[in-house]
Amino acid sequence: MSTQDKIKKLIDLRAEAKLGGGIKRIEAQHGKGKYTARERIDMLLDEGSFEEFDMFVKHRCTNFGMEKNKFLSDGVVTGHGTIDGRVVYVFAQDFTVFGGSLSETFAQKICKVMDMAMKNGAPVIGINDSGGARIQEGVAALAGYAEIFERNIMASGVVPQISAVFGPCAGGAVYSPALTDFIMMTKNSSYMFVTGPKVVKTVTGENVTDEQLGGASVHASKSGVSHFVVDDEKEGLLLIRKLMSYLPQNNLEDAPLAACDDPIDRLDDVLNEIIPDNPNKPYDVKDVIHTIVDYGEFLEIHRNYAQNIIVGFARFNGVSVGIVANQPKYLAGVLDINASRKAARFVRFCDAFNIPIVTLVDVPGFLPGTAQEYGGIISHGAKLLFAYGEATVPKVTITLRKSYGGAHDVMSCKQLRGDLNYAWPTAEIAVMGASGAVEVLHGRQLKDIEDPEERAKFVAEHEEEYKEKFANPYQAASMGYIDDVIEPRNTRFRIIRALQTLATKKDYMPAKKHTNLPL
Repeated sequence: MSTQDKIKKLIDLRAEAKLGGGIKRIEAQHGKGKYTARERIDMLLDEGSFEEFDMFVKHRCTNFGMEKNKFLSDGVVTGHGTIDGRVVYVFAQDFTVFGGSLSETFAQKICKVMDMAMKNGAPVIGINDSGGARIQEGVAALAGYAEIFERNIMASGVVPQISAVFGPCAGGAVYSPALTDFIMMTKNSSYMFVTGPKVVKTVTGENVTDEQLGGASVHASKSGVSHFVVDDEKEGLLLIRKLMSYLPQNNLEDAPLAACDDPIDRLDDVLNEIIPDNPNKPYDVKDVIHTIVDYGEFLEIHRNYAQNIIVGFARFNGVSVGIVANQPKYLAGVLDINASRKAARFVRFCDAFNIPIVTLVDVPGFLPGTAQEYGGIISHGAKLLFAYGEATVPKVTITLRKSYGGAHDVMSCKQLRGDLNYAWPTAEIAVMGASGAVEVLHGRQLKDIEDPEERAKFVAEHEEEYKEKFANPYQAASMGYIDDVIEPRNTRFRIIRALQTLATKKDYMPAKKHTNLPL
């Protein structure tokens, strides 16, 4: 065979590999409104930057006639490229080849790019569209999943890991995305569940569809498994690019500094009037966030889950920052099980990847009731407390209004190594609200007052007394628990100056194998 013939063979094999499972299956994928693995990678990465590995890999299975049915690349496309010029490693499962099912060699391809990502300190992005383990390979496929899981675990907190679920993801396949930092799903075309509708029907007798059991809306709003829901794959891939702009390459680097000409000292007069005079009246904390960050840009995480707390990424003078904020507009901003878990995981991610945390506090306490107590609110609330206390990144806390009881401690207080804790003049820092405090402090006297008018007058007088003492930030400031009381319109400037001074801070942890987080 001549050199030209050999080169032609290479070109022909590459063309064959790029067809995956063939034209008909590609057309079927397009017919579902879905893209192929390589099309997805091309949309995700900078143009012309993708370098593919293992294009010529084939499976080694000889069971059930599989030796007669082989495809180049074996159902997953792997390699590296760049996003905004920064290196990332990617794998995209190819549904056109055996329904994207995982084989031993399929798993080895994924493990190879994950190993390279760890060695080179670069993020890993996985695009999932798979029917699960390849049944014909039995335990070899299950072992392949476990190899991937182990690498997910080893990479956790070392390089960012992002999962896009753009099709089925069932059984053992769900655990790799679950071990990554962020999961994205598409409406009406992706689902995740450990056991499918048929098994559910057999075991429990419950009739349920794929969408009802594990669709994007379910995992975005009820389970909290999915961090993002998008209308289509193109939107999802663009969102991954945007998310990446806030993240560092690895745990030894800082996130990229963005150019910023949004003045650091601009005065936002609207903030001086945003807190209602009535302490029971809600407002939207997102209005505060959009006002103080660079260009009003905020990338919210878990938008549809536990909406009583807001988490996401923004920038202050070009510096990438994680924001955690109670949301008075939803359940009065109270902390519950889901909100505590949501915020704790976000705080731990930011701490792992050197992203400073800005906390905006307006919390009346923890949600009471048997459902919360039986569900373990004590342990779940402790997760958030633990996350803040463990975090060594710069932490700036602004108390906007209420900061009551144990929830005050949990929301990045001074004693949990909050670096700079500011408060607006509207802040109320106390063990509880005025009405509850009067019931506790003057309970015996209230029992002796039978006349309703006299009782109401007594309560009003003592509520006013309590408010004078605690419905302001000055007692906490007098004890040094609040570093300064600031004018709301200066909030942006004070946060930026705080982050500048904390850029070189160092907190040290005692030597240990690892912590025992209250899971």
